[in-house]
Amino acid sequence: MQATELLKSYYVDTNTWDEMYMESSVREQYQRVVAFMQQLDLDELNKKEELAKRLFMSQGITFTVYSSGEGIEKIFPFDIIPRIITAAEWDHIEKGIKQRLKALNLFLKDVYHNQFILKDGKVPIDMIYSCPHYLREMYNLPVPYDLYVHIAGIDLIRNNDGSFYILEDNLRTPSGVSYMLENREITKRIFPDLLPQNNVRSVIEYPNILHKNLVSLSPRQIANPTIVLLTPGIYNSAYFEHTTLARLMGVELVEGRDLVVDNHKVYMKTTHGLQQVDVIYRRVDDEFLDPLTFNPNSMLGVSGIMNAYRKGNVAIVNAIGNGVADDKAIYCYVPDMIRYYLNEEPILKNVPTYRLDDPEHQEYVFSNITNMVVKKTNESGGYGMLMGNAAGDEEIKNYCEAIKKDPRQFIAQPIISLSSAPCYMQGKLQPRRVDLRPYALCGPDGIEIVPGGLTRVALREGSLVVNSSQGGGSKDTWVLAG
Repeated sequence: MQATELLKSYYVDTNTWDEMYMESSVREQYQRVVAFMQQLDLDELNKKEELAKRLFMSQGITFTVYSSGEGIEKIFPFDIIPRIITAAEWDHIEKGIKQRLKALNLFLKDVYHNQFILKDGKVPIDMIYSCPHYLREMYNLPVPYDLYVHIAGIDLIRNNDGSFYILEDNLRTPSGVSYMLENREITKRIFPDLLPQNNVRSVIEYPNILHKNLVSLSPRQIANPTIVLLTPGIYNSAYFEHTTLARLMGVELVEGRDLVVDNHKVYMKTTHGLQQVDVIYRRVDDEFLDPLTFNPNSMLGVSGIMNAYRKGNVAIVNAIGNGVADDKAIYCYVPDMIRYYLNEEPILKNVPTYRLDDPEHQEYVFSNITNMVVKKTNESGGYGMLMGNAAGDEEIKNYCEAIKKDPRQFIAQPIISLSSAPCYMQGKLQPRRVDLRPYALCGPDGIEIVPGGLTRVALREGSLVVNSSQGGGSKDTWVLAG
């Protein structure tokens, strides 16, 4: 059977923006890929899909699901059909993310120093002080180049009118970039000719740009500063990513027990003795970073690391305390931050968001809960979320009770349909919902965004939940050069 038949059976809901199809015709950016697929028979496509699975397996491209009874590590599901973004679309996305990150970085500097935005009433002061990730230990603590956000993963969705919306900002320890890099390597193996034929921009510079930025943050002005990647260890859900990035950057992968603080300086234990560490790219959350300052029971961090940070003897990436800027309740105010700090209108829109500590918002959400997704303000990975259209009466009732007890910890958003993209599943081409997480690297010389990102896919039919922890997968993301 020829792959031509695949396209005939591809059905798209008319209320959904499809990345490939528009009014029964293939969008221009997908035409070469579709023409290529039509030359193949299904056996060849199946072989390519099988090869992709084997490559993921042999290279150990995994993630961890803590709540699963099937063991710790799972192979990350990968769909072989790329998601394609035009040069014009990418230009719009890139400008919008850069604008947003400039404002968020200024907000973090302000909220930990002069607090002008609070004094001017643009963000409620109690919203900041009730945020569990606002750390008083960072108040008036200078950070190199006033840069708080060095690495950001900004989640975007596309509504049924085709416009992009920011779903959330990930400014603490954003994950997933290794899957972006590995997805591209797999695509090169299974479709070697398609990438140059389509003029697809490269993403492989990411580790080099990140390494360059990390070097620039070194407190010691030396030729080869010591940079380490601090991981919580093998049981962390993103451990594969930690090992991948350390390898690609050529830096040491360390755990807390490999580091020690002496005289307010951080040292790495080596076979040749102690070696001073200049920059730490940490993938350990704030509360576990220093048991002397934060959680005293933490076995993941380094005792005294905050004192070394305060003295300016070590740079930590991302800065500590960034969580106050990606709290989902603070998200509502990011468009106001852009206007306040930059005197510009937001290029990329927020999804309409209801704060449940506002009585009017709460009443509206409770009345329309079957059309809402309700999220905890400081959860990630799709945990602690209520999809109103899929929840039973008892679940909704219990969730509403929890909201009433602590409304500050919840926000609600209308259920947005998400755009769909073609996926090759069980020998058929089927639409599945997708989002996009581009990765931005902020250094002393500005913000660089590699042209691509992680496209996450809701693999279950009809599902809008793309998180890998909730059964989602991913696909390679192509940004065309022109």
